[in-house]
Amino acid sequence: MPADFDTIVNLAKKRGFIFQSSEIYGGLRSAYDYGPLGVELLRNVKDQWWHSMVRMRDDVVGLDSAILQSPEVWVASGHLESFSDPLVECRDCNSRHRLDKLKDPDKCPTCGSSGTFTEPREFNLMFKTHMGPVESDDNVVYLRPETAQGIFINFENVRRTARMKLPFGIAQIGKAFRNEITPGQFIFRTREFEQMEMEYFCHPDDAADKFQEWVGLRHRWYTDLGITPEHLRLREHDVDELAHYAAGTFDVEYLFPWGWDELEGIANRTDFDLRAHIERSGEDLTYFDQEANERFVPYVIEPSAGATRATFAFLLDAYTEEEVKGEKRVVLKLDPRLAPIKVAVLPLSRKPELVETTGRVADALRSRWPIEVDVTQSIGRRYRRQDEIGTPYCVTVDFDSLDDNQVTVRDRDTMAQDRIPIEGVSTYLAERLVT
Repeated sequence: MPADFDTIVNLAKKRGFIFQSSEIYGGLRSAYDYGPLGVELLRNVKDQWWHSMVRMRDDVVGLDSAILQSPEVWVASGHLESFSDPLVECRDCNSRHRLDKLKDPDKCPTCGSSGTFTEPREFNLMFKTHMGPVESDDNVVYLRPETAQGIFINFENVRRTARMKLPFGIAQIGKAFRNEITPGQFIFRTREFEQMEMEYFCHPDDAADKFQEWVGLRHRWYTDLGITPEHLRLREHDVDELAHYAAGTFDVEYLFPWGWDELEGIANRTDFDLRAHIERSGEDLTYFDQEANERFVPYVIEPSAGATRATFAFLLDAYTEEEVKGEKRVVLKLDPRLAPIKVAVLPLSRKPELVETTGRVADALRSRWPIEVDVTQSIGRRYRRQDEIGTPYCVTVDFDSLDDNQVTVRDRDTMAQDRIPIEGVSTYLAERLVT
């Protein structure tokens, strides 16, 4: 099993990964701020996704579309009409709950009352605001509930300017907003979150094969970055749970502390979205294949992952407790590509001559990797702290370093130590810190 839920939440706050938003004012429910280590970890997760989905492929390009889009986008996509949850309200405590998430549809989980729910009502999940100085129905806009529509409405812009031929994909990482009624489980379900989405456009006849190909690729991405294979599974959606636009969907699920839950969805969205925008906008979003002399509306395969959910899963899966010489050692065994700090440089003591040499070593490494210099507490305590935040390597400058110009490099996972000439440290680390 992955780490205990409370253990990870406490570690995240203690070590500066994730804080409750507006904590000094009592906190804002389901909103979180990423601290010095958390922002690096989240950025690394997104960078690895972008590296794999865009930089390592010649058939996928990137996009960054606006959070605010024409309301017509959400009319065409169906969000204004059907993007809602069935809610019931407790007449005793006035709390609202999603009907489909209640364990006991007759008992309020907040106050325990039975038989007090109202009839279900639909609640739209989009955040509404107004563009301009005057609030009126004429200037209503919405915070986007997904990044995908920004890709669909730019399909022709990207195809033309990037000179792309089918099959090709458009990838995007960005914020999305959903007014969830039952957010929770730390950063797993929040009202403000980041999506990592790619829309892969292809000929309708090729869609089934491309769908299966992307399911396999996305599952392997997580295991390649260190997720335990037994903690992952692929679950195909039953026909009765498919979204209205989907011909098929697989979820990559992770074994969270509360059970299996979705990390990423891979869907065959057919030609639903492009057709909807063609009809609503009147613009031509078809594709003409010159070789086949054929014009058609492309089908779309969509791998859609949550950056924050993935970050949570990597934290849970990396957490390890070991016993070393009768003492507990907490190690965050993050893949080095994800680790917030790659190298810690530690002087054995705070003697000025050691601190000066430490500074020279740190300066030589800082241009290549995120590093940390730590001069406080005993060397053993500093090793333990670096283990707990996932730092793959520690470089220790001791008194012998002043004479032999060598330092000790310690491996996080094995605790093995190598004595390395100072001028060779960068090469030594470069061979081990795969980017």
